[in-house]
Amino acid sequence: MFTSLSAWLISLSGKQFDRPQEYDDPNATIANILAEVRQLGAATDFPPNKLKTGHGEYCIYVLDKLADEALKKSGFKWGKPLYPEEETEEESTVDDDVELTLDKVDDEIAEEEDIEEEESFLDLEGLRNLQTNKETAESSRPEEIMESSVDANEWRLEVERVTPSLKVHIRTDNKDWRTHVDQMHLHKDGIETALSETKGYLDKLHKEITRTLEKIGSREKYINNQLEHLLQDFRGTQDGLAEVKEQYRQASGGVTERTRQLAEVTEELERIKQEMEERGSSMTDGSPLVKIKQALQRLKNEVIQMDVRVGVVEQNLLQAKLKDKTNMQRDMNKPIGNANDYDYLKG
Repeated sequence: MFTSLSAWLISLSGKQFDRPQEYDDPNATIANILAEVRQLGAATDFPPNKLKTGHGEYCIYVLDKLADEALKKSGFKWGKPLYPEEETEEESTVDDDVELTLDKVDDEIAEEEDIEEEESFLDLEGLRNLQTNKETAESSRPEEIMESSVDANEWRLEVERVTPSLKVHIRTDNKDWRTHVDQMHLHKDGIETALSETKGYLDKLHKEITRTLEKIGSREKYINNQLEHLLQDFRGTQDGLAEVKEQYRQASGGVTERTRQLAEVTEELERIKQEMEERGSSMTDGSPLVKIKQALQRLKNEVIQMDVRVGVVEQNLLQAKLKDKTNMQRDMNKPIGNANDYDYLKG
């Protein structure tokens, strides 16, 4: 990814740079990228191996330099920042008046308490003025019921318009000790209520469990008393069973030894049977006699052939002897010639 981004930025800066492929030599690719960065006049006083990982400080440095050069070549310019318009002071003042904080509410409550404390004292002058005001109000009271001239729909619209402004927004502070105290009292009441109900259930459950355990204990004692003789018989039977198991173990040891001996005898018997079968099959088998007869017949044929050959050889020898004898007689009957013939005969 790093080499692809570098190649793309170099191409945006107006230079020819081949996009690296998957099987390209990474050392050669890194060397080409560093050469382009050096041509931009940037310092590259770090080892090329730092760029092989594809991430890190030096990779960001190289991409930053190449991006700056690409922006310069493309003619990109930074514009002036646009700041958002701020709200007027009147609107903020209205919002502050509408939203009451917890501190203002506390101050108002304290003022009301002070007023109530002041009113708790008997003020004669105030009572006299109050009596005078009552008499004046009674004298100025109209004789007929006053009727409003305002339209009900207009009054309802005015109420709907003013109602959002009359809402009191109290910001709850988690650090306020009053909130913590209220929560503590609330949790305490809940715990006490749940405890009273749960305690009743647990007491009832405890009584039932105790009653059940007592019943189980009494039943167990009764069963033990009723089954005492059966338990004794059972223990005696267990002892007898243990003795029988011991006898069986001893007997099984002898049986195992005899079984091993039986296996050895059976194996020896099988071996003897196999030998007897082999001998019986060899005695009743006529194939050896047939083979002997065939061999004798072949010998006879070979003897006959040898006799024929011997006869032929004897005939050849006899003919050779007769021929030699005939030649000798012819030579002896031949008249004696010159000395050369004599020398020939002598030789």
